[in-house]
Amino acid sequence: MKKIILTLALLVCVATPSFAHYLWIETSAEGKVGTAQEVHVFYGEYTYSVIEDVEGENFPNVKDFTLWVVDANGKKTQLQVTAKTDRYVASFTPSTNETYTIVLDNDNIEVIDYTEYDFGIFKTHYNGSAIVQVGKKATNTSNINETGISVVEVANDSDDVKLQVLFKGQPLAVQEVDIFVADNWSKTLTTDTNGYVSFKRPWKTKYIIETTKQEDVPGKFKGKDYQFIWHCATYCIQ
Repeated sequence: MKKIILTLALLVCVATPSFAHYLWIETSAEGKVGTAQEVHVFYGEYTYSVIEDVEGENFPNVKDFTLWVVDANGKKTQLQVTAKTDRYVASFTPSTNETYTIVLDNDNIEVIDYTEYDFGIFKTHYNGSAIVQVGKKATNTSNINETGISVVEVANDSDDVKLQVLFKGQPLAVQEVDIFVADNWSKTLTTDTNGYVSFKRPWKTKYIIETTKQEDVPGKFKGKDYQFIWHCATYCIQ
């Protein structure tokens, strides 16, 4: 029950939350050498078609994210983002045939006090990723979040998908993973002892994968004490 209440509450400073919002990345799954690849960052609830405006009430609370492109060798290059009406947009130009991982990180969100809801004061840490395949050679996604949770794609043959959930770079066993598709369709799976989870894609459409973890470590951020950290990771399959 506590997890359900916490999920509903994590709208990040929304007075009367109805959905659990999260940040996610969208980009074309395939790219081309020498051609600019657009990357879009959204905040909302995909399965309910809720997308917040950049200048609205909620998005400003989570706008201080960083966005990176990581090549197959692990080299990271930060991307500059531009605000649009309901998203932030960035781009990069692939230089070789390989798998590129787009990684979002936001560990710069104000401490939230929900003691009135009887579960305390916490800090939020978001992580998101998506991949761009250039050419035919594919490698695992490169998203090692040393301070939080992340999702890595291990295999995807269009029908079957295999992911691994990591926490601070280590496999996270018995971890719930939610799979969202539009029109209120969702499914919850649980990772195995090595952090792996697999599922079939019943439709050729966009899938948003989300997983969260509460880390019971108190601390202080921007002068405010917190009792635990709420980690959230998303992964988008176009």
